[in-house]
Amino acid sequence: MIFLDANVLLRTLADDDDPIIHRWSRQAGALLAQADRGEADLTTSDAVLAEVAFILTAKSHYRLPVSEAAAALAAIVSSRGVKLIDKRSILRALDLWEAHPRIGFVDALSAAYAQAPGMQLASFDTDFNGISGISRWTFADPD
Repeated sequence: MIFLDANVLLRTLADDDDPIIHRWSRQAGALLAQADRGEADLTTSDAVLAEVAFILTAKSHYRLPVSEAAAALAAIVSSRGVKLIDKRSILRALDLWEAHPRIGFVDALSAAYAQAPGMQLASFDTDFNGISGISRWTFADPD
């Protein structure tokens, strides 16, 4: 099993004219292609995916539209050789992020996990109100 850092995922999604970056992009792409063919087992974390989502869409970095970033990450996550603890929730989060781009990927991930049966979401953030399938925790007044 190979754990992928954010920079490897970014190199598969964004190339550069710099010869070193271009070489890394080819190497990262080759590793992902091996995983897609079932020749390598890869994994990463929610935190790494959140970092990549942020960098891809940040105005100070790659400025990709959320729909493109979500589709690119979904293609990687869906790869046969990518093993994640909860792949279904991550793919659901990418769908939610694309449908509600203003909430950001981290909140979309929280929403996806909160949609699990028996789960309630404790948050003061009203952005979750527009997402179906979420049961909100009601805070008690401590007074």
